Amino acid sequence: MLKKIWILGVIHLLLFSLLSIPIVNAEEVNLTPNARSAILIDQDTGTILYEKNSHDRLPPASITKIMTMLLIMEALDQGKIALDDKVRVSENAASMGGSQIFLEVGEEMTVKDLLKGIAIASGNDASVAMAEYIAGSEEGFVHMMNKKVEELGLKNTHFVNSNGLPENDHYTSAYDIAIMSRELLKYEKITEFTGIYEDYLRKDTDNPFWLVNTNRLVRFYEGADGLKTGYTSEAKYCLSATAKRGSLRVIAVVMGEPNTKTRNKEISQLLDFAFSQYKNEVIYQKNQMITKVEVSKGKEHEVQLVAPHQISILMKKGEKIEDYEQIIKIKEQIQAPIKQGDILGALEIIRNGKIVQSISLESSTDISKANLYHLIKKVVKEHLFLNQ
Repeated sequence: MLKKIWILGVIHLLLFSLLSIPIVNAEEVNLTPNARSAILIDQDTGTILYEKNSHDRLPPASITKIMTMLLIMEALDQGKIALDDKVRVSENAASMGGSQIFLEVGEEMTVKDLLKGIAIASGNDASVAMAEYIAGSEEGFVHMMNKKVEELGLKNTHFVNSNGLPENDHYTSAYDIAIMSRELLKYEKITEFTGIYEDYLRKDTDNPFWLVNTNRLVRFYEGADGLKTGYTSEAKYCLSATAKRGSLRVIAVVMGEPNTKTRNKEISQLLDFAFSQYKNEVIYQKNQMITKVEVSKGKEHEVQLVAPHQISILMKKGEKIEDYEQIIKIKEQIQAPIKQGDILGALEIIRNGKIVQSISLESSTDISKANLYHLIKKVVKEHLFLNQ
């Protein structure tokens, strides 16, 4: 059943935030006995399916690079950089230790290949090279990282570098990493990089560099196509993994695991739990029209409200789509001017009288304010219609 409710005044938009994460009553099982912290969420709805110490502040090692890749994908999406751009490697970038793709000072490599170096081989040098290319310096890029942390509303994250090498005051949490991962996965092209098991850099040279994904699950776990591993002696073994089967995509994060074998086993247990217990039903595709609303004082008299992303209903297996109700809530007296992407309402998914999901609805287009000519024309048109 679909209902439309007109609300007086301004809607409390915080209730419609895409980052809100409802919690379901997960079974009392310890899927990650060896992890210091862990979390499992549904990608589409953000619903938490399992968590353990998920807000503890911990050193993240190279899962830091999830934020680095997020800012790279944003820059690509905004047209600030392009995949075929050539990036010149600085002495600072080339000097990074730990995992690396052995960049040389003055070497030029494309954004596409550097992104491969980050996503597949966890290259610290590649991360710094991209940070400097986007922000002019790694310090400037780290400022961007922390600004994004604030925008996402993350409370237990602070970055000091772009690659995760150990430094004081560099920390995050499993919950925060899950939110960053969810944001990164909005850029669907990222899994074309994180899902690669092996590839080569410098293919056309006498010294090609073999890349093998540090996340072995992309080869050995059905549906896995990302995202990022991490290890330092302080952080131990960390991983933010994602897998998709059918229309259900989930994100699992573990931090502080004792070794890679245990890390992969417990991530697999989280993913197995999700796919065995849950399913989802896609009800709207991204940018699909959900309703139309009237606009006052605009050149156009109505505007379409569309889904900002794919909208699905997460259900435990055995539940039916008929068990859920959809209610559309709209701001009253929508006035021009309106910008594309303006939030003008919300879609609420309800089960047993309880809101299980609330999704912002956006304007599909710009609506400019009408001038006197347009207003007179509109009044005449309405008058003629009423007198027919």
